[in-house]
Amino acid sequence: MRILLVEDDTVLRDVMVRSLADAGHRVDVSTNVEDADHLWRVQPFDAVLLDLNLPATASPTSGLASGLTALRQARARGDRTPVLVLTARGRTEERIAGLDAGADDYLGKPFDLAEVEARLRALVRRAKGTEDIVLLGQLKLDRKARRFSTASGPLDLPAREFEVLWELMSPPGRTVSKRALSDKLSSFDESLGDNALEAFISRLRKKLQGTGASIRTLRGIGYLLEAEV
Repeated sequence: MRILLVEDDTVLRDVMVRSLADAGHRVDVSTNVEDADHLWRVQPFDAVLLDLNLPATASPTSGLASGLTALRQARARGDRTPVLVLTARGRTEERIAGLDAGADDYLGKPFDLAEVEARLRALVRRAKGTEDIVLLGQLKLDRKARRFSTASGPLDLPAREFEVLWELMSPPGRTVSKRALSDKLSSFDESLGDNALEAFISRLRKKLQGTGASIRTLRGIGYLLEAEV
């Protein structure tokens, strides 16, 4: 998954980034309301981890006063990215305010990192309508274990090929544009070009031979993972 982490606590932020990266996720980080709002607008994410109690930068005209404001604005413009709110605030009325603003789930600090990851998986599954186990032909994706396998055993893939196949199988049978795949695999410091993406697709096609699943190119539209007939 590609995750936006909005958290100004340096120690907690660094721990969370390491934990999420170790679990195979790509994490973009923001420490204030304005930067969070900007990243949220320009980059598609699978989920947002949002601290409500954030500092604003020296931009009084931005109209952003808190993480809650950024969340309300995202929902107002039709952004349905799953949001897990992380906050030390424990009062019932503040939890209600976060949920009413459009948060999908709420977790108070301190929290267990394993629970954060489990809740993220649940939110993204719900948003994409996918299950923990996804099957297509003999190809199997176990989301909890983060593992692909076929009838002959585990399908071991390099990190970027893994992420491409994960996206195409979330769920299978839907068209994924080149831009969406490139965005998933790129960072703000590194852009993935069409040639590199096509190379990943070509290698995946060879590795999927005999599994009953194949990647079809829809020219000018994107890629589709489908069962062979």
